[in-house]
Parts: sequence; C-alpha cells; structure tokens
Amino acid sequence: MLQLAGSAVFVLLLSALPAFAADGTSYFLSSGGIAGGLGMGLTIIGAGYGFGRIGSAALESMARQPEVAGRIQTAMIIVAAMLEGATLASVVFCLLVGLKTTF
Repeated sequence: MLQLAGSAVFVLLLSALPAFAADGTSYFLSSGGIAGGLGMGLTIIGAGYGFGRIGSAALESMARQPEVAGRIQTAMIIVAAMLEGATLASVVFCLLVGLKTTF
C-alpha cells in the first residue's frame, strides 16, 4: 500500500512539473484539470473499496448470526447510501474544478 501511495505521489509531481513551468497565458496541463481528474479517480477507487468492505463485513456477520440478518442488511444499505452520496458529491466537485480549466 505504501508503494502504491508513493507511486501516486510520484506521478502527481511528475505531471505537475509542466503546469508549474508554464507561463501565465498557457493552460496546457493546468493544475485544475489534473486535480479534477486525479480527484475523481481516487474518489471512485475509494468508493469501490468501501463498498467491498461493507458487503464483505455484512455477509460475514449474516453468516455468523442469521437471526439478525434483516437488521444487518438494513444497516448495510443505509451505510452504502451514505457512501454513495459522499462519492457523488466528491465526483461533482472534482468535475466542477476540472471544467473550470480551459485547455
């Protein structure tokens, strides 16, 4: 996991170098577009990981205690809906940041 995080930071810094070197009139590889794209990607990856963890924990607990499966499923759906709302808000925010940039 640490190698993945280090690689992501390296790619971010490598892609930001042309944006920092550009003069004030050039919008090529501008930081807003890069930030919006990376933010959307990280948001979707995090949401996928979160949904997987929610599903696996719910199924494991339902298998251990089948008599409370209905309450576990209800709680799982509520948590998944909250996660989906936060993911959608983050993606919309990243899209707005990315679209403000002119190329």
